[in-house]
Amino acid sequence: MERDALAFWIRSPGDGEIRAETLPEPGPDDVLVRTVCSGVSRGTEALVFRGGVPESQHELMRAPFQDGEFPGPVKYGYLNVGVVEHGPAALLGRAVFCLYPHQTRYVVRAASVTPIPADVPPERAVLAGTVETAVNALWDAAPLVGDRIAVVGAGMVGCAVAGVLAGLPGASVQLVDTDPSRAAVAAALGVGFAAPQDATAGCDLVIHASATEEGLTRALELLAPEGEVVELSWYGDRGIGVRLGEFFHSRRLTIRSSQVGAIPLRRGRRSFADRLALALRLLAAPAFDALITGESPFAELPEVMPRLADGALPALCHRIVYP
Repeated sequence: MERDALAFWIRSPGDGEIRAETLPEPGPDDVLVRTVCSGVSRGTEALVFRGGVPESQHELMRAPFQDGEFPGPVKYGYLNVGVVEHGPAALLGRAVFCLYPHQTRYVVRAASVTPIPADVPPERAVLAGTVETAVNALWDAAPLVGDRIAVVGAGMVGCAVAGVLAGLPGASVQLVDTDPSRAAVAAALGVGFAAPQDATAGCDLVIHASATEEGLTRALELLAPEGEVVELSWYGDRGIGVRLGEFFHSRRLTIRSSQVGAIPLRRGRRSFADRLALALRLLAAPAFDALITGESPFAELPEVMPRLADGALPALCHRIVYP
């Protein structure tokens, strides 16, 4: 049984490397997984790569299988798809999703992997963690049939939210972004698109995912009276200003945070495993392929990650493929 592995580590902010690892002997309740592909979550992972996690959030921001500590050296990531090479008979040879960093092989408890449905290509399943975030946001937002909804910020998370909302009967869904190239992604997802200045106001609900002060201001402007913004952006160590004068009080608007670390409303009725399984079922829709905008070999990750982090390599989800 192969127990040697290679893993991507952030040595220090802005500097990554590939390190050799020796895997532990799998126990009776463990699986050994060979990674097929992983995804770079450009927003959060870029922030971690730059060293932008505030000290007060170091514990909260830990990935489930993180090694090391912020700002580095740290092994970070949570979008991993692989094949079970050793473990219980029911999982052996199955394609699975796991919240594991970028590593060629790894050993985890069998309960930590989720089998990928037969109608979901493994290459698309790297989006499971992001679609899970979208599911949680919409459990928070509780949109209604026929709602007028805007998603401000067409990054990886915003596009995932729009993709899930596209299936809401009677809803008018508009993806809003400053980048006109995101119109093609919106079209693939089956939702509308607008530049911020052209977006349709009077929304019942706005999901904000641009991680910018300007985006949050525009999200509030787009609301109808007594409307709500659900804030999905993670600002890290950046401070932002929110304009709560003018129409904020007169329209009785609401800003609500959404945090994927907790399950809203359905606590006690839904588990984290239920939420992830739902995200994987939703990924049967081929439209989500539009969120994967590039691909690189694992060996090139130390060179690719800085380009993703500074925007030199534009991406929604950048897929990493393994030999």
